[in-house]
Amino acid sequence: MRAVTQRPDSLTTALHQHITQAIAAEGGWLGFDRFMALALYTPGLGYYANDSTKFGAMPESGSDFVTAPELTPLFGQTLAVQVGEALERTDTDEVWEFGAGSGALALQLLDALGDQVQRYTIVDLSGSLRARQQAKLVAHAHKLRWVDALPEKFSGVVVGNEVLDAMPVQLLARHGGQQGGVWHERGVVVAEDGSFAWADRPTDLRPPIDIEGPQDYLTEIHAQGEGFIRTLADRLDRGAAFLLDYGFGEDEYYHPQRHMGTVMCHQGHLADGDPLVEVGRKDITAHVNFTAMALAAQEAGMQVLGYTTQAHFLINCGLLSKMELLAQAERATAAKLIMEHEMGELFKVLALGAGDAWEPVGFARGDRSHRL
Repeated sequence: MRAVTQRPDSLTTALHQHITQAIAAEGGWLGFDRFMALALYTPGLGYYANDSTKFGAMPESGSDFVTAPELTPLFGQTLAVQVGEALERTDTDEVWEFGAGSGALALQLLDALGDQVQRYTIVDLSGSLRARQQAKLVAHAHKLRWVDALPEKFSGVVVGNEVLDAMPVQLLARHGGQQGGVWHERGVVVAEDGSFAWADRPTDLRPPIDIEGPQDYLTEIHAQGEGFIRTLADRLDRGAAFLLDYGFGEDEYYHPQRHMGTVMCHQGHLADGDPLVEVGRKDITAHVNFTAMALAAQEAGMQVLGYTTQAHFLINCGLLSKMELLAQAERATAAKLIMEHEMGELFKVLALGAGDAWEPVGFARGDRSHRL
């Protein structure tokens, strides 16, 4: 039977009905982490599980956002310097990429690393993205495999670019300020007109640090992201992991002035703060609390090998010398990777190791591990 591609309006309606049923099954209230998971990953309907275009440099392509590998191939070529060193230092020959998107980063790494990589495993839940990856990576098909879960034990170098930000988060809302304020978990209900609406209920959950100030405060906690890190630590026998994403250390993440939280949606290269509309047709993300990820790794037995900005990391790995070989227009595009007001400062890189500690080249200057 031939598969029928749903139009966006019918897709959105079907997903809305699916989530409405899930809310009813939970007694009329669904935590935001569950809502976010359904909105992004419901098979065939969720944003990352449907056939819509997602990755691209311009909105004219029908895409919603651009990631570093789509911006310039220099991103993957430079990251390959670090991945190659890690393969050598850990005596492994396999790369594991989580959430490979369009396949652009995998292609850049495989082209650059050559025989250093004997197998490239992509962990991705999206069937539609998997098909696109297979088409893009046909030249390396003999090295590739796709899985939807980690094995009990594995070794190699793990790469995750903009993966943690797409992991569902719980929302916590404080009403009444620091003194005597009451914390609630924010969830989703169905309004009388059938639309989704916010609803708060008291909770014993708390952010990891006290947040000063008299203002109401909305923020996130990252149980699923931390769980992912613990699973990685439990199953990675020998190797390293490099996680690149936008976010902050704990003190900055829970700063009193960051009182509106970090949940953000992306559609047509525009950002908005309302994940309850156009469900299934736009991305939903939250910034990463890198302190929480590092602590989860350490508690599970991994080493924190480094933490720095994307700018420092890529410059340490030789980006500037690669940029010198480009034409002026391509050089200007590549510069967005390291410019402070573009991706250079907001994006961070966290390196984790299974086994003895070593010093990765990407953190030779500008390491901020002490600030986690």
